Amino acid sequence: MKRILIIEDDPVIAEVQKDYLEASGFKVDIAVNGEEGLEKALEEGVDLIILDLMLPGADGFEICRRIRREKNIPILMVSAKKEDVDKIRGLGLGADDYMTKPFSVGELVARVKAHLSRYERLTADARAKERNEIRVRGIRIDRWSRKVFVNEREITLTSKEYDLLLFLISHPNRVFSKEELFEKVWGLDALGDNATVTVHISKLREKIEADPSNPQYIETIWGVGYRMNV
Repeated sequence: MKRILIIEDDPVIAEVQKDYLEASGFKVDIAVNGEEGLEKALEEGVDLIILDLMLPGADGFEICRRIRREKNIPILMVSAKKEDVDKIRGLGLGADDYMTKPFSVGELVARVKAHLSRYERLTADARAKERNEIRVRGIRIDRWSRKVFVNEREITLTSKEYDLLLFLISHPNRVFSKEELFEKVWGLDALGDNATVTVHISKLREKIEADPSNPQYIETIWGVGYRMNV
């Protein structure tokens, strides 16, 4: 059950909003001033905040600013102020929406649902992207797009250079012989020999190392093979 925090100093308005939201399946907490609202907003488990602009103690602008330092959950700012400057300021401080009183409570519930749905999609996309990215110091590999970045500068790799880098970076600090790398990256039935590995290691170093003659990522273990240092 999603938890909604209403920060509103008018108890009648707060209770009406709470009733509608609870009827829609949400768990709802109420805070009646800025200090209490900020304390509850920073607790774990709050999924969305409905924040009144005019509050005793600390106004909604300040509360929004302080919440945004800690959390990126949706914030719906509500106010009787209709001036564009207030809307612009609120949205600029990190509010996701701005509703002008009076408004339909049904519309409020609809916006709550829409913002929660959007936030869930964004966080799911972010988690999926994180799972499909590999980062080792200055190297970032995006496995979805097969793109490689060194210190956030995209570099161009051939298909096998990419496969070789991905294999090594997926097995950090482990030493592989040329024979093992050829088998794992090129396959048992591939044409070529172990010298192919040496050539591709050299090409990779030219592209990812600041000084290819003194590699910091792909280390040669003499008489054994190569290791990706992380």
